[in-house]
Amino acid sequence: MSTNPASILYESGSRPAAEPLLALTSLHKALADSLRLQVLRLLKSESFSVLELCRILDIRQSALSHHLKILLQAGLLSTRREGACVFYRRALVHDHIDFAENRRSILASVDLLPLSTSQNRKIRQIQQERGLSSLRFFRRNADKFREQQGLIVAHDQYSTSLHDVIAGLNLERQARILEVGPGEGQFLAELGKQFQRLTALDNSPDMLEKARTTVAAAGHEGVEFLLGETRSITDRQFDLIVFEMVLHHIPSPAMTIKDCARLLAPSGKLLICDLTRHDQDWVRESCGDLWLGFDADDLYDWARQAGLEDQQSSFLGLRNGFQIQMQIFSKKRDARVR
Repeated sequence: MSTNPASILYESGSRPAAEPLLALTSLHKALADSLRLQVLRLLKSESFSVLELCRILDIRQSALSHHLKILLQAGLLSTRREGACVFYRRALVHDHIDFAENRRSILASVDLLPLSTSQNRKIRQIQQERGLSSLRFFRRNADKFREQQGLIVAHDQYSTSLHDVIAGLNLERQARILEVGPGEGQFLAELGKQFQRLTALDNSPDMLEKARTTVAAAGHEGVEFLLGETRSITDRQFDLIVFEMVLHHIPSPAMTIKDCARLLAPSGKLLICDLTRHDQDWVRESCGDLWLGFDADDLYDWARQAGLEDQQSSFLGLRNGFQIQMQIFSKKRDARVR
């Protein structure tokens, strides 16, 4: 994230009197433009590249870049590089940031602004295009999925820790479990030894069929296989929803987590096992990854917006430089998804 000099904490405990004034001036300058407010609204829980934002807002890149620079200087945006593209999202508002409460209040008001029909349509198109890119990869590589995944991390390198995390949830054998993106079904078959009410969800017919074959070979019956996405499920709830090394293939992680909040039973849990943020761009071409891992703060923020709260975190370092995070989120009492 671009650092705003006016937000630096001085070790001496004293700050020049002009610093807060500069920070407040920069903040109000950034907010005094309708286009910049639209950008903040679009980035409520999504990440977009500059070209995607230009497409949604119907504006030239040269014009938009000027506005993005102002928002960055005010500390309202953060960036992350995904291969050759730089993606923008709203910066997290930590308590130590100047005028943190003001920022939260303003952003809450911005979030009430409606998106136009055209903007919503373009956002859906962008998400569909991302999804098709991932789907095409798995269609081409369904027969060598495990080999490709093994380039990053093999399942047996973290499976013991993952099962320990699930065991700590003390779920009953009759608990309703949903695994999103089961791949070839290896972990799904392992879950079949512990639970009797399993559902597998995938948008790739090829991968779903491979999972079905693996589960059948393991002798597990009664597993339900659904072709689709989290948003397509409308008639059931689950006690545990699991994403095992799949969230980095999903076009909109924030929207998917919001879907999961809707699908969780009142005492349900969401378990995300995925890579932490990394810069090894080769995984895009070799493994079909859309995102280069995730910062824990991003997952916390998306979960909070969905009405979930973090319950447990664990991290596992791997020899090849990758790190796996296992995050458990639970539904807040009387939560209202925004």
